[in-house]
Amino acid sequence: MKRALPFTFYFIYFAAAAFLQPYIIVYFDTLGFSGAQIGLLAAIVPLVIIIGATLWTGLADAKMRHRLIMSFTIVVSVLTAFIFPLFKSFAPLIPIVFIYALFAAPIISFADSATMSMLADKKDMYGRVRLGGTIGWGLAAPLAGVIIGTYGIRWAFWGNAVIMVFTLIICQRFIFEQGGEREPMQANIRKMLNDRRWGLFLCLTFLGGFAFTVVNGFLFPYMIDLGMSGFTRGIAITIATISELPVLFFSNYLIHRFKALGLLFIGMTITGLRLILYAVLNFQSGILIFQLINGLTSPLVIVAAVSYANEIAPEGMKATAQGLWGAMMFGFGAAAGGAAAGLLRGGVGGQTMFLVMGIVVLLGVAVIYLLERKQKTRQVQGIS
Repeated sequence: MKRALPFTFYFIYFAAAAFLQPYIIVYFDTLGFSGAQIGLLAAIVPLVIIIGATLWTGLADAKMRHRLIMSFTIVVSVLTAFIFPLFKSFAPLIPIVFIYALFAAPIISFADSATMSMLADKKDMYGRVRLGGTIGWGLAAPLAGVIIGTYGIRWAFWGNAVIMVFTLIICQRFIFEQGGEREPMQANIRKMLNDRRWGLFLCLTFLGGFAFTVVNGFLFPYMIDLGMSGFTRGIAITIATISELPVLFFSNYLIHRFKALGLLFIGMTITGLRLILYAVLNFQSGILIFQLINGLTSPLVIVAAVSYANEIAPEGMKATAQGLWGAMMFGFGAAAGGAAAGLLRGGVGGQTMFLVMGIVVLLGVAVIYLLERKQKTRQVQGIS
């Protein structure tokens, strides 16, 4: 039951995401918004995640009201998604996007925190539990396409809202860590950041968000630039999704073998290489082949990050820890990656953009790794 409950949550949560995430920019396109307007609306999300992910999780740890605050964020995000398609003008959509991002941001962090708590001494099984999300997305994505194609783009939002109601029901049975002293949220975060391990960890997760935004946001435009069909792009998604299954299923063995931080460095290194390979092998079969390593990039990094954050978080601050790295990856990192990739693609084209971004990621990983080894050596030698 301790595994089945979060597995089901992830299944439903990502099934709901499959309705909305691929179609929100399409919705803005149907409203006739300019590129600048769409860019502004899209930029709101990662910037607000920085606030939302840390605000609600930190508040929950400080007040010890995790389930209540998680439920509140789900309710508001569901209501906002339901009314979203009622707004068709640019100005009114700005606060709607802001509210949705603010309240949707911490939901997965809360789920990760509860999952790690319920797994107890089996925390290395997180990847298998998180596998529910991959299956949920894979099964719901084609269904979402049929429903939205038949009944209209509004069902991207309504489908998401209806499915998310079930996450509200399931999370009522979540068990959160309740230990530790109750301190103000700001004090909790300062306590964590005084641990030098967190500085390097947050730099690495920033780099992760920087890199994954390039893949998730710019691979399809790159494939279109190369003349690849919609069918080929669909195959690319299928290959990427299937590649996640064995990695997530056997992630407990990988955690045991390489430890969470080691796995994080491995995943980020492969991510950098993947970006470079997209630039070097810029033809259909080359890109499809390297979709096979998708499971060794973002899924591996997320499993490792969740595990490592839980490992180094002080008692009573497990939810804050998940929210903090999530804000760094999906907030700061995603915003920086999107901005850099957009400028490069507009200036030098998609191929050079992937090459440059891949080199930046690999150099960043190398620097952080060397700093981490230096820090560990100083600790062994007893140097503060």
